Amino acid sequence: MAQTADVIIIGGGIHGASLAFHLTQRGLKPLVLEKNFLGSGATGRSSGLVRMHYDLKVEAELAWLSFHYFREWEERVGGECGFTRTGFLQIVPPEQTEALKANVHMLQEVGIPTFLITADDVKRLAPTFYTEDFEYAAYEPESGYADPPAALNSLMAAARRQGATLRQGCEVTDVLVKGDRVIGVRATCGEFHAPIVVNAAGAWAHYIARMVGLNLPLTTWRHEVMFVRRPKVIGPSHPTVIDNALEMYFRPETSGLTLVGLEDNNIIGEAPEGDTDHPRPGFVERAVERICRRIPVMEEGSLHSAHAGYDGISQDQRAILGPAGPDGFYLQCGFSGTGFKIAPAVGLCMAEWIVDGTPSTIDITPFTAERFQRGELLKGNYGALWH
Repeated sequence: MAQTADVIIIGGGIHGASLAFHLTQRGLKPLVLEKNFLGSGATGRSSGLVRMHYDLKVEAELAWLSFHYFREWEERVGGECGFTRTGFLQIVPPEQTEALKANVHMLQEVGIPTFLITADDVKRLAPTFYTEDFEYAAYEPESGYADPPAALNSLMAAARRQGATLRQGCEVTDVLVKGDRVIGVRATCGEFHAPIVVNAAGAWAHYIARMVGLNLPLTTWRHEVMFVRRPKVIGPSHPTVIDNALEMYFRPETSGLTLVGLEDNNIIGEAPEGDTDHPRPGFVERAVERICRRIPVMEEGSLHSAHAGYDGISQDQRAILGPAGPDGFYLQCGFSGTGFKIAPAVGLCMAEWIVDGTPSTIDITPFTAERFQRGELLKGNYGALWH
């Protein structure tokens, strides 16, 4: 006999957990189905940046609301999320300076604590940084990074305390549809019925969408990161940075490490079951060269480790949210490598959409899949993608 729930959420990553948490706060009892284990997909490989610098206003609003969760995690959720304030820098090459200035103004109108600083200011903040290849940067003094597995586990623990159920090692093999609406799912651990099914399956989301006849412009992208041991001259920490001038991002990590990721030459379209324990040949060498250009004394550091991960990426590199396909089927996927930092707010708004029929805290309706059919892709306000 099939088990029942108010809502079935497919995917045990940060977005599945956030939605489950917010649904339980509205009195519902969701069921989360995870094919492997919590955080086994993109969340477990997330770099965990917590910053608000987006060039699309609605994404900035989601990041700003989510920031309040990260900063007040124990009071709002319970448990730990590992938020560490380092300050955040968005560095751009000179040709993007005017776009950066306009973007900072937009973010300030949202209420985000950010402002424009010069390369000399960056040098004062981070004396070991090379600063002669850019003129300005955006600076968020309150931002930093968090611990994605810790945030995920505490969200799911809070959801379970409030009535959610989690089934791990349970792969969905079919979404059940009767007439024009979903009625549940069939999985390797049984059959489950619910009037609402949410596809939060990350890099596997396009497979789930096909089960209800949706052919989304959604595929996978592979991202790789390395951890290096910082030379002591750098100090105990440094700002978290997205560096458009050198197409990379980096942030401090505990135990004297720095995490480094690259924004170029990431593979699109691989099966998400690929090897994530090892980077591709050449990645470490490129990443070392890049971080040593920004922080020359990093040449005195050493490699600690490197790994890879997969996430779902949409046609315009923005999330896909809301109802699609048969009645009762919702999408919460396609975050394109930038989903961790906005997960608390997205879960809240999706819960409003499911329970109330519309998202009221932040209008996330522009993220529906219908935009692809209309040819109205979401584009940044100032001509550059900042993820």
